[in-house]
Order: sequence, then structure tokens, then C-alpha cells
Amino acid sequence: MLARLAIQSAISPQNLFRPSACAVRFCQNEAKEYKLEVLKIKEGPERDLVNFPRYKRPEYPGKVRFGFIPDEWFKFFYNKTGVTGPYVFGTGFLTYLFSKEIWVMEHEFYTGVSLLIMVVFSIKKFGPAVSKFLSDQVDADEKVYTDIREDTVGALKKGITDEQRSQEEAKGMKVLFDAKRENVMLQLEAAFRDRQMIVYNEVKKRLDYQVEKLNAQRRIEHKHMVSWIISNVVKSITAQQEKEALQKCIVELKMLSTKARA
Repeated sequence: MLARLAIQSAISPQNLFRPSACAVRFCQNEAKEYKLEVLKIKEGPERDLVNFPRYKRPEYPGKVRFGFIPDEWFKFFYNKTGVTGPYVFGTGFLTYLFSKEIWVMEHEFYTGVSLLIMVVFSIKKFGPAVSKFLSDQVDADEKVYTDIREDTVGALKKGITDEQRSQEEAKGMKVLFDAKRENVMLQLEAAFRDRQMIVYNEVKKRLDYQVEKLNAQRRIEHKHMVSWIISNVVKSITAQQEKEALQKCIVELKMLSTKARA
């Protein structure tokens, strides 16, 4: 019945899109909802979980008397017969079995009593040591699984820490990228200004060349004009005019010399 319900719940359309077990373990809210859904599917909405909770497997066995009789059987008689009720009932029931020979005390019975005494003695003698050994083995196995769990949790926490550090480094890389981008812009600006200076120098050289060219042309024209004027003036002076000018210069020199002597 339970297996059929489990199979039907597993193949139902609501469970096809149910999150995986790992996701349920890591997400607390989804785990609670998933647990409630499983309880509803397996046990139904009419199940009284308060008065009839789900059975949990006990870690240790229940208390017993005489080595094998559960303590609950004795407590069952307490409300009706008192404390001595279960002992009286057990003694009377055994007396009835023996008196009516329902339980015949043949040689096998005494063999069973002997074996029972040996078993009880073995349990009393070696039980604590065996129990301690088994408990140590259980503790060792539990420690192994606990260590695995703690190592896994530690690895996951370390992964979370590394991821957070990676996110912080990624944020820092954004600032670094901005700084590098600004550095590249400064380099481009410096290269642009260097090229502007190169263009300025080249243009200045060409302008200086044009200025020197114009100045040289003006000097040549000025020299040529002076030479042309002088040559034309010299050509326009006749021999008579040159002679008269020479005589006039001589007269002026004599007058100057006379004034100098006086």
C-alpha cells in the first residue's frame, strides 16, 4: 500500500518538477514545503500527527526486565493489579502451563535452562565489554561520517568565501579597468599633442622657409636695383661733367685746406 502510494506520488505531475534532494537540503524553506508535501502524500490530510506521531527508530533498545521481557508489559498491569500484578500473573501462567503439562519439563527443558543460564552468564560477563567495543565501533564510524560532513561543510564554506573574495576582486578589477582606461586616454592625449607639436614645427619650418625666401628675394632685388641705378648714373655722366666735377672737388679741397691752416 505504502509502496503503491510512493510510486504514484513519484510519477505524479506535481512531483515531476519538484526540486532535487540536494537543492532541498540547501534551501531550508523549500525543504519545509517539500517535507509537508511528502507528509500529505504519504499519510493523507486526516492523519493526526499530534496524537499519533510518526514512529522514529530509537537509538538504544527499550528497557527490559529479566533480560527479555519489555518494561511496558509490567507497566500495563500497574494501573489494574498494582506492582505485584505482573509477577503474580507470570507465576500463575507458568504454574498453569506446568500443571496441565502444556509445557512438559523433559530433558530438553533442563538443557534449555542450562543454556539460558550460560547465556545470561555470558551476557553479564562479556556483555559490557562487547557493548563497549561495539559502541566504540559505532562512534568511530559516526566520527568518520561526521568528519566527512564537516570536511564537506568546510569545503563548501571555503568555496563560498573564495567566491565572495572573487566577487570583491571583480569589483576591484572594475576600478582597475577604469584606471587603465583613463591611462590609455592620457596616452592617447599625449600622443595627440606630440603629433600636434610635430605638425606645428613642420608648418613653422615651411613658413620660415617662405620668409627667408622672400627676404633673400628682396635683398637680391634691392642689390640689383642699386647696381642698376649706379650703372645708369655712371653711364649718364659724360667726360666733361666728370672733368668739371673733378675740378670742383679740387677747388673745394684747396679751400678746406686753407681754412684748416687759418
